[in-house]
Amino acid sequence: MADLQDDIHTTTEVGEDDGLPERLFHEEPYPAGEENLSRAHTLLAAHPVADGYSGLPWALRHLPFYDLELGEAAVDTDVPRLREGHVAALFWSLHLPEGPGGDRAVAATLEQLDQVRTVVEAHPEGLRLVRTAGQIIDARNRGRVAVVLGPAHGAAIDDSLAILRILHALGLRVLTLSGTAWAGETGLTRFGEEVVREMNRLGVVADVSGACAATVERTVALSRTPVLCTRSAARSLRPHPANLPDDLLAALGGAKGLCMVPLTAEQTGPTVRDVADHLDHVRDVAGPECVGLSGTYDSGAVHPRDLADASRYPHLVAELLRRGWNETELALLTWGNVQRVLRTADFTARAAQHRRDASTARITDLDA
Repeated sequence: MADLQDDIHTTTEVGEDDGLPERLFHEEPYPAGEENLSRAHTLLAAHPVADGYSGLPWALRHLPFYDLELGEAAVDTDVPRLREGHVAALFWSLHLPEGPGGDRAVAATLEQLDQVRTVVEAHPEGLRLVRTAGQIIDARNRGRVAVVLGPAHGAAIDDSLAILRILHALGLRVLTLSGTAWAGETGLTRFGEEVVREMNRLGVVADVSGACAATVERTVALSRTPVLCTRSAARSLRPHPANLPDDLLAALGGAKGLCMVPLTAEQTGPTVRDVADHLDHVRDVAGPECVGLSGTYDSGAVHPRDLADASRYPHLVAELLRRGWNETELALLTWGNVQRVLRTADFTARAAQHRRDASTARITDLDA
């Protein structure tokens, strides 16, 4: 699969001049119905959204001034829209739009971490930086949106487990494996396997979005913590290289991993119905415990009609209600599955630290 470092550009909604086929713009969106929309709001009040990918930190770097608590029209995400969309947790990407960053990958990732901390500290009434599943619950109970650090690009560790540990100490929770020397087209190398083991020991969750099939299969088999795909939909419905074929979806579901379907026209299609089709398919192939949501807002992606920003999640849930999703399935989709993955990562890390010391392995020793 291709690496997923997309160039940042002005975010648009399908229907604007985004280069997609004109025929897509003449379809009227399917009305989910006022009753289903009301039910969606009620359900999301009890089971809010844990959004698996946000490009907001990078998007804010280009603004001379912003106020996320009051509202910020220049981006897709602010506190009022997060509350309107019932988003209670947000994974803030530390990816670099121009790619892994070359020789500056570590420094650039640290700069992104600093940016996140600056943004959160400037908005204490709306945002809270968290590290654990328990802290996410506490932030929600206090009326704050929980900010989870990651995913970061695997190049950020510069082939060093010591740097991985430092990034974890600074709060990193998710690391993307694709596009590295140790997780390439042939799968995980011996050092790559040691990276995954050390991530398990620390409680850093592996993200295999954009990784080749061999890397996904080996990571799923090796990791004692559930594996994430933070931006992957169903390839059988849309042949995007970052989407997963059914055999990998089934393997991910069998290992209790999580496929977080992106709300992007490129990967899922131009309408709410298209996104719902992918969610239906992942649920049917991998199981209801394997499906989650990834807004990918402020990442430069084009979003489906009626899903233009972080406030629009109730419209997607209303469509799923129309299709017959029950409350248990929706509660897992929006909130429960992410909580399970993070809780499992926390538990696995505590147990592993009693059995295993920090790894001193070096890539030159294992992959020479």
